[in-house]
Amino acid sequence: MLNGEKRIFRPLRWGMVGGGRHSQVGYKHRTGALRDNTAFQLLAGAFDIDPERGKDFGMNIGVDEERCYPDYKTMFAEEAKRNDGVEVVSIATPNGTHYEICKAALEAGLHVICEKPLFFTSEEGRKIKALAEEKGKIVGVTYGFSGNQMLLQMRAMIEQGKIGDIRIVELQYTHGFSATEEAEKTSEAQKWRVDPKIAGPSFVLGDLSTHTYYMSQLIMPHMKIKELLCDRQSFVGSRAPLEDNAFVLMHYENGAVGRLWTSSVNAGCMDGHRIRIVGSKGSLEWWDSKPYELKYEVQGEPSQTLIRAMPYLDNLCNADERLGALHVEGLSDAWANIYLKFAIAIDAKNRGDEDTLNTLIYPDIDAGINGIRWVENCVRSAEKRSTWVAFQ
Repeated sequence: MLNGEKRIFRPLRWGMVGGGRHSQVGYKHRTGALRDNTAFQLLAGAFDIDPERGKDFGMNIGVDEERCYPDYKTMFAEEAKRNDGVEVVSIATPNGTHYEICKAALEAGLHVICEKPLFFTSEEGRKIKALAEEKGKIVGVTYGFSGNQMLLQMRAMIEQGKIGDIRIVELQYTHGFSATEEAEKTSEAQKWRVDPKIAGPSFVLGDLSTHTYYMSQLIMPHMKIKELLCDRQSFVGSRAPLEDNAFVLMHYENGAVGRLWTSSVNAGCMDGHRIRIVGSKGSLEWWDSKPYELKYEVQGEPSQTLIRAMPYLDNLCNADERLGALHVEGLSDAWANIYLKFAIAIDAKNRGDEDTLNTLIYPDIDAGINGIRWVENCVRSAEKRSTWVAFQ
């Protein structure tokens, strides 16, 4: 159980690029990083493309005026001159800016925590991985939902053979908030998400389902995709060639099959984020709307609902528990869990502690690259008129 006691020697000196007043995701980064104030201390930021607005925002969240910078290049240069300069930076900016900012941060000697999808291409990912290894730095990816500890319970139960051999993987992440073109008119964040120059080669595949794909890999690390077929649509025509709905069929190397539905036009849906894993003995199902529950069904036996923080759960799961079984945890706690693991990974990297790095479960650079690869293969299949393609 986590109770806020320090897990590393001292809080990491932390800065942000983006994540300002009008950011959809910036507050999630801050609540995650600062939930355990023994892990990170926010000291600097280039919070906004508008320097004055960014400075005003930064000061309003407690950052010193002199450390509210007009842009990331100035921040990296000025912080490097300080004895108390930042040592890790989070990137909470539109997709098309991730690569250059991440590269600049690593070259400035900083660890990096970056929004997803990490970059446009897996080649960019490989270049950043090589640079991070050269500099001895960590690159983490904010797959925020993956911090829900019941996912680790699923992982433990699958490893223990509780549902037998995996046969079927059912994944869904859908909502209805972009059901009409009105979404682009009322939200700047939505507007850039459907611009290929800024968002990259996909909309919902990269923005939504990379979360779910990573979570499936977290739950089933031994399961590798052999081939897939992607059928994607732009129901709001102005979004083409980017999709607002997609279906992906997957064949795994062990013979299992998978299906994923991702959509921002599931009209009326508030939360359609579900994972169901079907084995030869039973099934496990998790739903984001009830992240503290895990449905466990064994053929021929009554269905069970496992509840977060209970002593019958695996230690892998309960190690991330915070509030006790009587109290509901949610997305803020999940973000806090992955940010704490980022801090542990950075501290271990600084100390050369390879044992900790090799056993710590968190979304690292490889997870980010795998997410890019998955999107690339989906796009490749869709552009070939939804044909099966070997997973590359």
